[in-house]
Amino acid sequence: MINTSEIGIDLGTANILVYSKTKGIILNEPSVVAIDTETKKVLAVGKEAKEMIGKTPGRIIAIRPLKDGVIADYDTTTEMLRQVMRKASKKVGFAIRKPNVVVCTPSGSTSVERRAIQDAVRNAGAKKVHLIEEPVAAAIGAGMPVDEPVANVVVDIGGGSTEVAIISFGGVVACHSIRIGGDRLDDDIIQHVRKEYNVLIGERTAEKIKMEIGYALIDHEEMTMEVRGRDLVTGLPKTITLSSFEIRDAMREALLHILEAIRATLEDSPAELSGDIVDRGVILSGGGALLNGMQDWLSHEIVVPVHLAPNPLESVAVGTGVALKYIDKLHTLVR
Repeated sequence: MINTSEIGIDLGTANILVYSKTKGIILNEPSVVAIDTETKKVLAVGKEAKEMIGKTPGRIIAIRPLKDGVIADYDTTTEMLRQVMRKASKKVGFAIRKPNVVVCTPSGSTSVERRAIQDAVRNAGAKKVHLIEEPVAAAIGAGMPVDEPVANVVVDIGGGSTEVAIISFGGVVACHSIRIGGDRLDDDIIQHVRKEYNVLIGERTAEKIKMEIGYALIDHEEMTMEVRGRDLVTGLPKTITLSSFEIRDAMREALLHILEAIRATLEDSPAELSGDIVDRGVILSGGGALLNGMQDWLSHEIVVPVHLAPNPLESVAVGTGVALKYIDKLHTLVR
């Protein structure tokens, strides 16, 4: 009988995913919490709360308690985790008494930030909490042989941060973490529309633009999209037409920072592992990996093969779940 009271949690800036050994991904919700500012009561978590962003009365605010992959608001994160674990226990089929949890942390996080994540998960009702570095979880989730002495290069572009790591023989050989991810790209789009058109658009609209006509820095056939926002001069609603070329240029700086982090990590690679990297290439995971043209652009820039993880959005969550098996074996990966 498999002990079901073990779960893996991908505590992401944009989404929170829960993985169970028996049922796979049992929960995938946005990391958003709606709070009544007067009573300090949590009104909604996940999808319901995300629907409220930018549409609530003054006293109700929808916030993301995680910023750049780490906890920005401790109490709200704990409450969010408590509700997430409650939902997860229903999905597994019986109330998990006190589960053992593997949760991922950004590789660039400080010991204080790691402790905050551990305490939040424990206070939300976990029995034991093990931490695993995000790129390692992404590599395991993408099916890479992390416990073998070969170079596995993973680029995990999440909502709040991008992690680039070379993993070999159960540990991180070289790693760079930058606090630039999908959220920064959304923000760049908002700023561009504001500056060029004097129109204000919301986070959800920016995300939609990025997903539909956002491109990495490659040549492509121009696409356009009609977008509605608020005219900052008249204060009235206004419709504008955006081109995929201008959106690409708006995101240029952030994308170049991601490329720089990948190059810096590859430069830190030991000579013995460089041959493996040329043969095996780089694996892309995280939501940012799904940006149009990302794979082609990166393979052209770093001149090694670039592969997309089988399911980029779920790689980290699957990796935290699979890491449950590794707890005794790979003490270097899971603490």
